[in-house]
Amino acid sequence: MSSRRSILNLAVCAAAVGLLPRTVRAEQATRTPAVQPPAPGGVSAPPGDAQAALAKALAESDTVYLTPLKADGSESRCQAEVWFVSDGADLCVVTAVGAWRARAVRSGLRRARIWVGDLGVWTRTEGRFRKLPTMEASGDFIAGTEEQARVLELFGGKYPVSWVLWGPRFRNGLADGSRVMLRYRPVTV
Repeated sequence: MSSRRSILNLAVCAAAVGLLPRTVRAEQATRTPAVQPPAPGGVSAPPGDAQAALAKALAESDTVYLTPLKADGSESRCQAEVWFVSDGADLCVVTAVGAWRARAVRSGLRRARIWVGDLGVWTRTEGRFRKLPTMEASGDFIAGTEEQARVLELFGGKYPVSWVLWGPRFRNGLADGSRVMLRYRPVTV
């Protein structure tokens, strides 16, 4: 048996027992009811059905699409799909210290719009990520090493197979300052 076939068989077995990350298929995501973003400058909680769709997407998705919001409430041109973990109502991500997500929070642009689902690389979605359940959140850094370690454990539980490779990268990056951990807290009225 070829090594490629062995890897494929291993991946199929891992998925069957729930070791691979959960994903939302693109076909499902485009059928998910969208939460309408608030008017620029306004903040609103998603309506009941949208809130349920958001909660379901958060439980099932491996990625979120994130964009900082400018001071006037408009979206930045910077968007990306990123791994996340839920920590209560908050979402946590780990990113390079120089990534635009970190630079935005560092420069005071703490507000962000977050779409929840997994459609692949955002530039290839032709804007379909905008139909996913969405929320607005306020970002801040998680600096405490005990808190970071606790959140990293959440990442390991959510991404057990990928964490073999990425766990040490995230841990080492946080330790040497090349990565930061961000917490996005939902903004409600």
